[in-house]
Amino acid sequence: MTVKSWQTPNNLLLVMTVAMTIAFAVWMALLNNFVIEKAAFTGAEIGMLQSIREIPGFLAFTAVLVLLIIREQLFAYLSLALLGIGVAMAGYFPSVVGLYLTTFVMSVGFHYFETVKQSLALQWLSIDEAPKVLGQLIAAGSMASLVVYGFLILAQSQFGLTYKMIYVIGGVGCLGLTLFAWLAFPHFKSATPQRKNLLMRKRYWLYYALTFMGGARRQIFVVFAGFLMVEKFGYSVRDVATLYLINHLFNWAFAGRIGALVGRIGERRALTFEYCGLICVFTAYAFVDNAYWAAGLYVLDHLFYSLAIAIKTYFQKIADPADMASTAGVAFTINHIAAVVIPALFGLVWLVSPTAVFLMGTGMAAISLVLALNIPLNPTAGNEVVMGRVKAVAPAL
Repeated sequence: MTVKSWQTPNNLLLVMTVAMTIAFAVWMALLNNFVIEKAAFTGAEIGMLQSIREIPGFLAFTAVLVLLIIREQLFAYLSLALLGIGVAMAGYFPSVVGLYLTTFVMSVGFHYFETVKQSLALQWLSIDEAPKVLGQLIAAGSMASLVVYGFLILAQSQFGLTYKMIYVIGGVGCLGLTLFAWLAFPHFKSATPQRKNLLMRKRYWLYYALTFMGGARRQIFVVFAGFLMVEKFGYSVRDVATLYLINHLFNWAFAGRIGALVGRIGERRALTFEYCGLICVFTAYAFVDNAYWAAGLYVLDHLFYSLAIAIKTYFQKIADPADMASTAGVAFTINHIAAVVIPALFGLVWLVSPTAVFLMGTGMAAISLVLALNIPLNPTAGNEVVMGRVKAVAPAL
């Protein structure tokens, strides 16, 4: 088979990113309104649903076991297909139990795909190009989200589409692009054969810690910031879609530049800036009483999250190239340890005090800031941390 100029690993990553975004953006944008209108969810139920959504992420370490049977690229396609099926099914089960089940199916596909995508990206991209390309993938995902949210603004108000119909469109769109990727792109080989066993290395401890705190911090944005908009400020589906559209317009405009910026200023400075900003944002969430200010904080919060690619590029610089696939699964599991617990636990706290939830988010950002300051200005294998350096590379566990 003759490989054409556009059949590159970067373009495959782009197509798969867009496929994932179409399905997940539809699911995410409709979620809060759908569960409140159709299943009478409170903070407790939405917290439980989000905890269930994170369980497959917690089990992402099992991805390396699947790779004993199938190749990573095929695994990515199968995961995307499962994501599309889960989203397409969501509108047909408007009950607490039904939403829990469809969310789990969708989430298995989403988290396995994100695990494999991270591994493939760090294998296929050079250290020099990784920050810029990862930023471009975020920008591409945001462009896809802009299209999705623009459609959602019109879907109910102009086209009269039901939740069920919109979910099906999102799921089928993901499936169609996945089929295209499978048929249109060749199999790409990694320059370094990947280890197919579970492993953790002591010298990666700071990467694991940053990943853990990133999972904890992300829940404040993913679960409770959006829920705040609907419950406290009464946002409709159109309002939420408009907010997401603005959100991703900023991401589309700046994410690529943010990736290039990470490459120029380094991971330590990028993450320090992110966490200082998040301390301010979470504290402001706790006390905001104006719907427009809350929307501004939401957009700013999401823009700061683009800087989190610095955690991935930090790992790429310090890691053994053969560790990418195995560590991607382990990292996703670590990322989701807190993510499984926090939505349900903080959902109960939310019933008493939404302010307390966001102030706890401020504390998480402060811990992350301390960790980020331990990254060397020029991290490499053997120079992984400023303090707490492991003198010898530990064997794989």
